[in-house]
Amino acid sequence: MKKALIIGAGPAGLTAAYELLTKARDIEVVVFEESDCFGGISKTVNYKGNRMDMGGHRFFSKIPEVNEWWDNMLPMQGAPTYDDIVLKREMPVHKGGPDPEKEDRVMLTRHRVSRILFDTKFYDYPISLKPETFKNFGVLTTLKVGFSYLGSMFHKLPEDNLENFYINCFGRKLYSMFFEYYTENLWGRHPSEIDASWGAQRTKGLSIMGILKDFFGKLFKVKNRKVNTSLIEEFKYPKLGPGQLWDVTAAEVEKLGGTIIKNAKVTKLHKNADNVLTSLTYEKDGQEFTMEGDYFISSMPVKDLVGGMNDVPAEPARIAKGLPYRDYMTLGVLVPKINLVNKTNIKTINNIVPDCWVYVQDRNVKLGRFQIYNNWSPYMIKDLEHTVWIGLEYFVNEGDEYWNMTEEEFAKIGVSEMVKLGLIDSPDVVLDVHMEKVKKAYPAYFDTYDEMDRLIEYLSGIENLYCVGRNGQHRYNNIDHSMVTSFEAVKNIISGTKDKKNIWSVNTEQEYHETSNNEDEKNQAEVD
Repeated sequence: MKKALIIGAGPAGLTAAYELLTKARDIEVVVFEESDCFGGISKTVNYKGNRMDMGGHRFFSKIPEVNEWWDNMLPMQGAPTYDDIVLKREMPVHKGGPDPEKEDRVMLTRHRVSRILFDTKFYDYPISLKPETFKNFGVLTTLKVGFSYLGSMFHKLPEDNLENFYINCFGRKLYSMFFEYYTENLWGRHPSEIDASWGAQRTKGLSIMGILKDFFGKLFKVKNRKVNTSLIEEFKYPKLGPGQLWDVTAAEVEKLGGTIIKNAKVTKLHKNADNVLTSLTYEKDGQEFTMEGDYFISSMPVKDLVGGMNDVPAEPARIAKGLPYRDYMTLGVLVPKINLVNKTNIKTINNIVPDCWVYVQDRNVKLGRFQIYNNWSPYMIKDLEHTVWIGLEYFVNEGDEYWNMTEEEFAKIGVSEMVKLGLIDSPDVVLDVHMEKVKKAYPAYFDTYDEMDRLIEYLSGIENLYCVGRNGQHRYNNIDHSMVTSFEAVKNIISGTKDKKNIWSVNTEQEYHETSNNEDEKNQAEVD
């Protein structure tokens, strides 16, 4: 029997393991996970009964295979959730599906609300042109935005960096208001230093012209055939957070005979003279172990993968070493209430604002986004009726001043910024805090990234190596795309296909983030 060694028990790694075990009965599967939990950045942390979603994860996809896969692991709810019952909200339920009040293995349907907090005012994410937006802008800013966009239509800048890309799409005024600082805060680089391909990937279909078409289409009851992802109003979500999906998947993998080794950090991959991988070395409990394999599926960061290989030529080694990442820290803050007023028509427990997350556009704080876990799922909160569980998200670099802070130091900054933004009145109202860190959460598109094609060519030449997932491909994949890379890798292994183009081409199509003509197909990938 042949053996497949899978590095990483996140979405891509566990999907690959499950697919191999269900579709290739003659392959032994072993998964190596560096941490003690499953899901990677999609894990859920349970702190004293309050759950934290690392980065926020909405589940929707226009890929039927992915939706079927999710439904198999976590069937859609067949009865209302607790908050829908209390608030008498109408949400879709699926006949024969599990009751979330009685069962845990269930996927919920949730309201999608994400907004931008700019200058203490809420704006739709993405910006929509409606009376409230103009009211927030004021006459002078509205005119500046309009003329700025007109100027960008007649004078296009060379799209050789992200700043120029955004200015061409939105005009300089909106760029300076909503893109410049947030992008620099997120990536630690000014947009002028970042490759324009990042913007092309993350704003597919989104432009002022597209927003105008949508706005006037609604005004005159004209159906817009293509609607941007971010305008979708509902999404799927596991009852106990995204990590629940991967906990369930891991359990299924083990039931099928797969082996998962936790707290096992893969440090080396060994190639023979024919450029074929033969084994890997991992560290566990302070000891080194080596295991031989026939197929190697990697979702570990490309930088670490190549750095751990023997006999790598100078050029691919240099490119891999120079690939940048952005790390992530979040502070869970438990409070009795938040000061933001719910002016929407969406009912919530205690009438808190209905946002799942809020993008913070304020140059006076380091905070990038904050999540309101109460709105992801009522089952994420221990005391839903009397507390609000907030996740403050900071984008950092491993080893910088924020990363090296103690929980007490980090909490002091986070809570003080909540006061500064008016979310709470005083640090004294805080009931509890909890800090979490995630390394290499976001593969970045600068430094040696523009040479990535040459690195892909080298990695594809290693016959029995399959790179999958966000970090495995150094591409900002969403959950469904990460899963599809594993679908493709498993298909290649089973069929004996040597060409890896199908694996690397996932999430490169230009129309992915736009819906079809069918209104029922409003299930797309979301930024997480």
